[in-house]
Amino acid sequence: MQRALLYFIAGTAISFLLNHYLLGSQGWQLDLYYGAAFGAAWGMAYFLDDLKFTLPQKLGISFLGISVLVGVGLLFFNVEKAVPSVIKFSMVFVAYYLIASFRSSKSLRN
Repeated sequence: MQRALLYFIAGTAISFLLNHYLLGSQGWQLDLYYGAAFGAAWGMAYFLDDLKFTLPQKLGISFLGISVLVGVGLLFFNVEKAVPSVIKFSMVFVAYYLIASFRSSKSLRN
């Protein structure tokens, strides 16, 4: 759990800094929101990368994470700005498991 939280914080910070300073800022609030979506995806993917979670549980928890992202996005921004966070979250989540699939253990934890 601590390492998943570390991945969330590091992913958020790195994504925020890249978006804000290198890729063209859309405002620090939106950059932080997109950074949090990126960090949440890495942290959640790492947390769910455990044998104790079944595939339906992983899908359900990730859907819950997406729902929270959309809810926060709609609370502070409009729909057009909330939807890209779901795309970022999904791409990172899928990339994590795609990279893990090339390992013999099918996990990036080990």
